[in-house]
Amino acid sequence: MSVTTVPSVTTTVTAPKTLIPAPPRNHDTRGDDNAWTLLIEAVRESGQYPTKSEAERVTRIVLSALGGHVIGDERVDLARALPEEAARVVASQIPATRRLTAAEFVDSVAARIEGATPATARWDVSSVLSVLPPLVGDDLVTRILAQLPAGYALLFGRADLSPAS
Repeated sequence: MSVTTVPSVTTTVTAPKTLIPAPPRNHDTRGDDNAWTLLIEAVRESGQYPTKSEAERVTRIVLSALGGHVIGDERVDLARALPEEAARVVASQIPATRRLTAAEFVDSVAARIEGATPATARWDVSSVLSVLPPLVGDDLVTRILAQLPAGYALLFGRADLSPAS
């Protein structure tokens, strides 16, 4: 007995969503190819980038910069929570020898993006980092922020409630 499969195509138009739905607890998104696409689409919408390729370029640059500054268990947990492609970008970075302030971090991203200014780099960084909490979880973001200097919370779309020094 033979079975013939006829492919079907269904097209559904839905309203864009800026936030990535959080995976169920203990769900490993690393093997989910669609998770990378959803991440890039969320960044594209968050940053109002005209193309997917521009959103992907910015995402890779920002995650690469972040990967050098998140260390220890938080880095491992971040890589586990991210889609496989994003995890590779984060995990492939050599840990930074000096902790950067949030402003210095933004400036380091600006140096990696041709024609970027501190203002456009801040937009790019926030466009990527602000979509991470629904994906990786608020607890992990809180742990990551605890190991970074003050000022990063705003880049993740959170109020920075730390006292001024």
